[in-house]
Amino acid sequence: MQYLKLLVLLLSLTTSEESETALFEDAHPFLVGARAVGMGNAYTAVSDDATAGFWNPAGLTQSQGVKIFGMNKFHNRNDYAFDPKGVSYGYRNLALFWGNKIALGTNIIDADYNYYSLAHQIHSHIAIGGNIKFKRKRFVDFYQFFGYAPSYDLAMLMKVHPRIKAGIVAQNFSGKSGIQILTGGIAYRYNNFLFSLDTSLPKKNLYLGFELTLIPSVHVRLGNANQKWAFGTGYESKQIAIDYAYINEEKTQSHFISIEIRI
Repeated sequence: MQYLKLLVLLLSLTTSEESETALFEDAHPFLVGARAVGMGNAYTAVSDDATAGFWNPAGLTQSQGVKIFGMNKFHNRNDYAFDPKGVSYGYRNLALFWGNKIALGTNIIDADYNYYSLAHQIHSHIAIGGNIKFKRKRFVDFYQFFGYAPSYDLAMLMKVHPRIKAGIVAQNFSGKSGIQILTGGIAYRYNNFLFSLDTSLPKKNLYLGFELTLIPSVHVRLGNANQKWAFGTGYESKQIAIDYAYINEEKTQSHFISIEIRI
C-alpha cells in the first residue's frame, strides 16, 4: 500500500514546464507496439515486452533473454508512416534496451530517435529504469549510434498487490531542464482479463485498455486513448508474438502490425 501512496504523491506534483507544441517524441509514446495501441496506449504499468524500453524502461526487468521487436503502420501511410523497432536483453535483475523510432511524412524536423535504456530490479516488488534519447539527423551517409539534442526518461514499476502493478514515468524534453511530462499507470489482472489505466500531467489525458485472453495464445483488446477508440488482437507463443491494432485518430484511421521474436 505504501508504494501506491508514493505513486499518488508523485502524480500530484506539478511539472516544471509544458511544451506548447509537443514534439513527436515529447508526448506519451503513442503508437509503439500494436498490443499497446490496441489497449488505448494505456501501457505504463503493463510494459512486459520489448516495447517497455519506450513506454516504461523499468518494465524491461519483467522478461529474460533476448527480444527483438519491429512494427509497421501498414495502412494509410499517406498521412504519416511510423516504424519503431528495438532489442531488449534481460538477465536476472538487470535489463538493457536499444530502440529506434522514426516517423515519415510529418512536418517535424528529424523525427528520428535512438533510445538506450537500463533497468534494475532493486526489490522483489520494485524495479527502476531510465533511458537516454538522442535525436538523429536525416539523410546522412553514416549510421548514427547516438545523435544530438539528448533527453531522458526516469521510470519505476511496482507490484503493489499480487494482481496489481503501478508504474510511473517522468519525461524530460530535449533542450529543457527538469521534467515536462509525468505519466502514471495502474494495471489489474484477474485470471484471463487485464485492465490498464494511464493518466499524464500537466495535460491530464486519460487512457484505458482491456485485454481478454480467449485461449492461452490468443488475445483480443479494446482501448480508448484520450477519447480515441482502438481495438486489436494478438497471437503469442514462447518464440514469437504477432499483434494487430486499429486506432481511430483525429484525421485518419490507422492500422498497425508488430512482431516480437523471443530468443
